[in-house]
Amino acid sequence: MDNSSTLHLALPAVHTAASATAPPSLAQPRAFSTSVNPLVFFSILDHYLRRNAGQDRVIGTLLGVRSEDGSEVEIKGCYPVPHLETEDQVEVDMEYHRTMFELHKQVNPKEVIVGWYATGAALNSYSALIHDFYQKEVSSFHAVHLTMDTALTNERLGVKTYISAPVGITSKADNCMFIPIPCDVKYFKAERAGLELLANAKSTESGSTTLLSDMDNLEQSVIEVQKMLERVSEYVDSVLAGTVPANNTVGRYLMDTVSVVPKVDAAEFEKMFNSHLQDLLMVIYLANMTRTQLAVAKRLEKLM
Repeated sequence: MDNSSTLHLALPAVHTAASATAPPSLAQPRAFSTSVNPLVFFSILDHYLRRNAGQDRVIGTLLGVRSEDGSEVEIKGCYPVPHLETEDQVEVDMEYHRTMFELHKQVNPKEVIVGWYATGAALNSYSALIHDFYQKEVSSFHAVHLTMDTALTNERLGVKTYISAPVGITSKADNCMFIPIPCDVKYFKAERAGLELLANAKSTESGSTTLLSDMDNLEQSVIEVQKMLERVSEYVDSVLAGTVPANNTVGRYLMDTVSVVPKVDAAEFEKMFNSHLQDLLMVIYLANMTRTQLAVAKRLEKLM
């Protein structure tokens, strides 16, 4: 790395609580929360798999949007940042970081720097020093630190998010404590289909799977709805029997859900469903016929 564009962060002689995690009594209120797009996890894993030989962990910049008061952060993307860790110091390529951010703004001008990520289950001595650099990048807002356990401890990625809080009398980069904050995965319907496909591939021996047809998707959706209805029915029966304590929030949610369901006779609903199914089969049949006609016409053109 070029020394003129590299941030050198030296490890202090006396180690402080820089990489410590706050006890439950100091945990951040639930008003502060983060949500992460699944593509961020795949980008981090891809960065880790492409790391240099002998490199224990990788870091990168998190991009996203935040609410006006900064209490809600949505992480939508990320990019890797080259860095080098030794026993005495850590080097971060600032020029690469800023160049990548300028290029990203041309494509997604609304997304800003919200923090940084690192692989590994635990925080180390350099985490506070790197976090201080990103804290200056996000100005007056909290910088979010995301960690991912690429060692798959307990067969889980172990994704966690933190913010920092200063400790001690003197204001130093290493005088901070990491506070865990809630983190949820936020995805769209199209992304959910892809995630479910990857989950199905995990359970197969070959580790691969194929896309489902329209009919298979319809069948799977019906089965999932049936399972959810059975689970809700068992819960309601357990509450009525007194074996499970009643939850007012769940009760109101179920009441609101049931109230929006139109009252349709069972025979009429079956008729409507079969009609829709026939329309779907007709569309599939016409699509296959068109595909076949195009294939035949293409071969006839070659013969001509």
